[in-house]
Parts: sequence; C-alpha cells; structure tokens
Amino acid sequence: MTDKSKGFTRRQILVSSAASLAVGAAASAKAATVAGTPGWIPFDHNGPMHYDTPGWQFFTAEEAREVEAIVERLIPADDLSVSGKDAGCAVFIDRQLAGEYGTFARLYREGPFTPGTPAQADQSPLVPQERYRIGLAALGKYCQAQFQKPFSGLEGEQRDKVLTDLEKGAITLEGIDAQFFFQQVLGNTMEGFFADPIYGGNRDMVSWKMIGFPGARYDYRDYIALHNQKLDLVPLSIIGSSAWNKKG
Repeated sequence: MTDKSKGFTRRQILVSSAASLAVGAAASAKAATVAGTPGWIPFDHNGPMHYDTPGWQFFTAEEAREVEAIVERLIPADDLSVSGKDAGCAVFIDRQLAGEYGTFARLYREGPFTPGTPAQADQSPLVPQERYRIGLAALGKYCQAQFQKPFSGLEGEQRDKVLTDLEKGAITLEGIDAQFFFQQVLGNTMEGFFADPIYGGNRDMVSWKMIGFPGARYDYRDYIALHNQKLDLVPLSIIGSSAWNKKG
C-alpha cells in the first residue's frame, strides 16, 4: 500500500477543515438589507476640527490675520468663487497644524537631514508648525523693514509683489528658505480650498460647486447609465449637505 492510498494527506485535511468552517459560517449567517441612510456618523470617536470648533487652535490672532491676508491673494475672489480667505483656507490650515499633521506625528522623524534632490521631495527637519511659526515671523520682519507695515497692512499690488518674490526666492527670510515657505503655504491653501468642508476649508463647498464635483455621495448607481448628461448634483460633504457649514 502506498502513502497516497492511506487516506487524507495533511494538506487535504487543512483544506477540508477550512472549507467546512466557511460553509458553517455561511449557513449560520443571516443576510440583512440596508435601507435608507446608514446609521453611521463619520469620525464619531475622533472628529476633525472644523468651523464648529471655536477660535483659532494653533495660530495666534496676529498669525491668523497674516495667513488670511496671504490666502486671500493666493486665491483672489473672482466671478467663479470667493477668495481663499472667505473659503476658509486659513481655518483649514490652522486645524491641520493643531493636529497630527502639524508635528508630523505619524512620520519617521530621525535624521540625518540633508538637502535632497527634487525626486526626494521634502527633506526639512522643520515640522509644519515650525515652518509657519518661523516663516510668518520672518515675513513680518521683512515687511516691516521694507514697508514699515505687516504683510496684512500692504496694498494688493504690494502683497502680490512680496508673494512673487517669495516664490522666486528673491527674498531672504530669517530661519527658513523663502521658496520653501511659499510652497508650504501655497500647497496647504490649495488643499484647504478643495478639501471636504468638514476639515474647515472649502466653506459652503464653494470650490466643489465651481468645478461641478458632486462630493462624498454614498451611492452613484442611479447615475451610472446616464452618459453625456449634465447631472447638476448638489455637492455633499462627508457630514452631509452644505447647510451645516454656513455656521461660524
């Protein structure tokens, strides 16, 4: 008698046992049909800070004023949308800096810190909280030296000139590279303008309405077959309609 004829091999027993467990679980499970809106509250235990969170969470009042002045020029109001300030970009940045993003709490933070290539992206030892605190203070010193006013006190054309020089690296800031600081603020401003309103920016879903983005809808099955049609869907936030976001 060969080993093959003696009965189940160990592999066959394991496979058979797994199959039996799966069948048993399927037999005991009871199917349920979900109707209506799921009984689920986003971020129920760890909700993000947004407009309903009172006051500035990271920025001082002075810093907040300067950031609002910056985002107002990075995204100026026009026929398509409100400004970055009115869209809540500064609020978004403030809430992000007050959270884990502000300290890079979830990133590897050990050195060495050396200048990297463009492909290596961000190699700075400064976390976002430090970048804003140092950068805003340095920008304030520069504007005071050049214009005897803070950035927020400058005329529109002067603000644009300062931001253009920051982008080009034509300004020297104390403690932080000017271009690096500019890119940090610009990137966060764009994130705040287009992110879900629950995070504090994109107030009243202004950017989503501008580009026709329907938002965080639960179900698109009713629209799958509607090809080449303008749907005009009202954008929805993770938290629901835009009505809640008009407060604050």
